[in-house]
Amino acid sequence: MINHQREAYVKRILNAYLHLPDTPSRTNSLDRKLAEDLFGRNLSPETVENAMLLAVARRHARKNQLPLGPIRSLHYFLPIIQELIASPLPESYFDYLKRFVDKLTGSL
Repeated sequence: MINHQREAYVKRILNAYLHLPDTPSRTNSLDRKLAEDLFGRNLSPETVENAMLLAVARRHARKNQLPLGPIRSLHYFLPIIQELIASPLPESYFDYLKRFVDKLTGSL
């Protein structure tokens, strides 16, 4: 049962990662290993997904600055995950971020 839960978690995290702007078209073994580690740390998938939304929104909200290069690894989001663990934000803010990122990706 745990293996099924871990696989579902990893798949969810990696799919969310791949559907973000500025991320690669496929994952690598290090991304998969990190997703497995996050599962092992009992981090909710919502926390990880919210960190990804927050990071992408911050990247695209930068005004009058040089564009950032692409995100090459799931590891990019670790500092934001830690930030959200230390200082959680209201769920309503993530609803707003989801709409913002959906506009970036044309998902609406």
